[in-house]
Amino acid sequence: MVYSSLVKEKKKVYVGLSGGVDSAVSAALLQEKGYEVVGVFIKTWHPDFFPCTESEDRLSAMRVAVRLGIPFTTLDLSDTYRREVAEEMIGEYKKGRTPNPDVLCNKSVKFGGFYDFAVSEGADYIATGHYARTENGLLFTGKDSAKDQSYFLWMVPSSVLSRTLFPLGLLTKGEVRARARALGLPNAARPDSQGICFLGDISMKDFLSHYIELKDGDVLDEKGSVIGRHKGSILYTIGERHGFEISPLSPHEHSRYVVAKDVGRNTLTVSSSPLSDKSGGEIVLSRTQWIGEVTPGTYKARFRYRQPLIDVRLGSSSTVHLGSPATLPVGQSLVFYDKERCLGGGIVDESH
Repeated sequence: MVYSSLVKEKKKVYVGLSGGVDSAVSAALLQEKGYEVVGVFIKTWHPDFFPCTESEDRLSAMRVAVRLGIPFTTLDLSDTYRREVAEEMIGEYKKGRTPNPDVLCNKSVKFGGFYDFAVSEGADYIATGHYARTENGLLFTGKDSAKDQSYFLWMVPSSVLSRTLFPLGLLTKGEVRARARALGLPNAARPDSQGICFLGDISMKDFLSHYIELKDGDVLDEKGSVIGRHKGSILYTIGERHGFEISPLSPHEHSRYVVAKDVGRNTLTVSSSPLSDKSGGEIVLSRTQWIGEVTPGTYKARFRYRQPLIDVRLGSSSTVHLGSPATLPVGQSLVFYDKERCLGGGIVDESH
């Protein structure tokens, strides 16, 4: 399901080498299968006011290429990343929405600019270290449910998926580490990167504060009474229960969840339940994209990475009925599944 068991004619595959162990093992596995492998380090944008690990990442990727004896090149997609990922993310936060930059990065950079470059260079396929599977242009979940990354790939069109290889789709993270050690890869013990790719260990608050004026504001209960303070309403996601201060809770009260935010008034509304009296049963999506044929019907879906799947009914390409009322963050990705197949999804635009 991940790639053909035998390569009768030597096919050329460009592998995105990030410097991490996942992409390194992907390149090694494809080389074992008989592919002609080319390693590509993708240079992305990062804010110049924060420290960046890009030089170390590139050096790690180069060492992997040397160990495998494969060609290596660097592709500069920093302008694409700045324009189509970072600036779009900042713009969405300004509107009070909660975007997913990893989804945007996959669409525009890894499976956009990188894919176009590889094809122009004569590649038959591209490959990455994502934990997912593809077959005949369709997308499936990875074997390792704790690492499955199909959620972040729903914006990748079927035409690109049909020429994409995911060598780690049938492996667990533990198996990947073991293969890296057995192969003697120089980054076998390198820690996984955490957080948003261009931020590293920097918080979203610190990043956004350089582009958006953040002001403390009031935290309200559902009756509209002021019960605390927050550090800027755009920073918070619906369902979040950290990062704001409220009056001391009584021993019988529980933590509070953000159930609404008003960017114009710079207020958050919180509740002791993750559901508010405005929680909806119908969602309107924008920018929908379906991978293969998808018809109206009942499916599973999630609106956060690794969130337990919820029941939904797709009424049209943009209207979704929830199995039970929920408050979904506007701007997040709602991604649909039919068993192991990832069907695509859309951006949450409205909740009724």
